[in-house]
Amino acid sequence: MDVLEAMRREMLRRNYSRRTLQTYAHCVKQFLRSCHKEPRAVRKSDIREHLTRLAERGAAASTLNVHLQALKFVFDEFLGKRLYVRLPCSKVPERLPEVLTREEVSRLLHAITNPRQRLMVALLYGAGLRVSELVHLRVKDLDVKQGTGWVRGGKYNKDRPFIIAERLREELRGVMRGKRDDEWVFPGENGAYSVRSIAAIVDRAAKSVGIRKNVHPHTLRHSFATHLVENGAGVAEVQGLLGHSSAETTMVYVHLARPRLLVSKSPLDALETGRVVLSP
Repeated sequence: MDVLEAMRREMLRRNYSRRTLQTYAHCVKQFLRSCHKEPRAVRKSDIREHLTRLAERGAAASTLNVHLQALKFVFDEFLGKRLYVRLPCSKVPERLPEVLTREEVSRLLHAITNPRQRLMVALLYGAGLRVSELVHLRVKDLDVKQGTGWVRGGKYNKDRPFIIAERLREELRGVMRGKRDDEWVFPGENGAYSVRSIAAIVDRAAKSVGIRKNVHPHTLRHSFATHLVENGAGVAEVQGLLGHSSAETTMVYVHLARPRLLVSKSPLDALETGRVVLSP
């Protein structure tokens, strides 16, 4: 447990997010419970066996990588063990995220009858926010008149601006009216609104209008980015709005948008077909 406390303090010193700290602590605790060894006695083979057990239980490749990174952080930083572990199953499949069409987004929003809930989901899509960023918005983070807002301490503890759609501004003024600057824009019963509650709202709305995709709050963020690219936004602009550290991460939305941009006719169709002989 001394190792866990040292890890916690070091991650706080480096400004790791609270979620990353909790995830790493969970991974390390799970490993120590299953390994039954003192941390200094752990070998590379112990970590490999632990990850293999997780894989055999059906853990996703991304989950295995998180466990591996958490263990490497602890053993490299505090115990001086350079534990290079390579597992063939640890490669994350290259899958494009699922996105909604504009028509599907519209149907989903119209299916939400509660005005405040609809506003939250509309802001998720309209600003490309992560759901954790949405629920932690405070009144002082929004400049509705200018149509901009700020995510404070987002992923990797970074601040970034976001856009507020014109059609949402009046509703936002209404929910913010009478609140102090430091109050939540969307308060829940015990503090900030629940992330799980928003996920349930999105899932229920999608199913109610027959959208047969795996729809969750992050799907709206993917859809926001893809629709921006389709509207002609450049990668650098989308990268800034999403808060990505690397342009490579943002490039995925170019690939997602491309099939929807293939609306031009093939040059073959523009040829004088009478002069072209095509093989049967």
